[in-house]
Amino acid sequence: MASANALPPTGNGLVVSFGEMLIDFVPTVSGVSLAEAPGFLKAPGGAPANVAIAVARLGGKAAFVGKLGDDEFGHMLAGILKENDVRSDGINFDQGARTALAFVTLRKDGEREFMFYRNPSADMLLTPEDLNLELIRSAKVFHYGSISLIVEPCRSAHLKAMEVAREAGCLLSYDPNLRLPLWPSPEEARQQILSIWEKADVIKVSDVELEFLTGSNKIDDESALSLWHPNLKLLLVTLGEHGSRYYTKNFHGSVDAFHVNTVDTTGAGDSFVGALLCKIVDDQSILEDEAKLREVLKFANACGAITTTKKGAIPALPTEADALNLINEKNGKEGVLEALKSRCIIL
Repeated sequence: MASANALPPTGNGLVVSFGEMLIDFVPTVSGVSLAEAPGFLKAPGGAPANVAIAVARLGGKAAFVGKLGDDEFGHMLAGILKENDVRSDGINFDQGARTALAFVTLRKDGEREFMFYRNPSADMLLTPEDLNLELIRSAKVFHYGSISLIVEPCRSAHLKAMEVAREAGCLLSYDPNLRLPLWPSPEEARQQILSIWEKADVIKVSDVELEFLTGSNKIDDESALSLWHPNLKLLLVTLGEHGSRYYTKNFHGSVDAFHVNTVDTTGAGDSFVGALLCKIVDDQSILEDEAKLREVLKFANACGAITTTKKGAIPALPTEADALNLINEKNGKEGVLEALKSRCIIL
């Protein structure tokens, strides 16, 4: 059995995360509609910001690039990034638009539904001229989603940032983070998400996103590999309580999930991505070493699982010690079971 001690160290290289940061309003009670909710907890969110804080929480170096409203919520979010040791010199403030808000319905199984207030919100108004290009060039990993592709001028800013990162030699990491209510149509979402597909070195999709992008209801290797492109180094499919699958040019496989008491799945995928990126930022050879990659993905699965045990994403993001404790706890239980099995055989 592989030990958690085989986990590669967290790197010192900078992970720059590009996109949206917003306020999630999460119901105080699970399993009710927005109208039925007796109240809401205010929680900072936005997938790219979650990833940046996940990296920093795990001891890595992270920066966020995006635009916030020049309002109380915007300055609160910028303060949260700073409090979590995420560099904020990539943030712009817009005086004419508000910080985005999202109301999140928690179903009884912990899954979410969204209602957004963005028409337009400040993140949509980021321009290519707003970008801190020196910050982007200093990154070793440049991470992004697809929400920033929905409208101009943010789409042009996204494409420019990717181009600058690529020219600077960054590893490009892409998590589409599908939010269908924000797109004009499912067809437009699929087309735009795939429009930058072949630029990425690492891509992570959920099982739901896999179904959406392939048009297939099968979650299998054939379906996943239909999304492969020649320049890709790693394709990941997260499967919630069923763990994750990984695909490279030379090998593929799956890593089991950690079973916890799930309260809210918000941010679990972002926590998973942050855990992966902080481990490969200084050592991309991990992507070609299956044993090392499996250790990193076990760690990422643990981080994702822990994030589901509290309401809201950022408060629930784990430290490395939290993740290692969960891994060691699982290893201990498996060791006891193996010992009992062997004892039964002997008896």
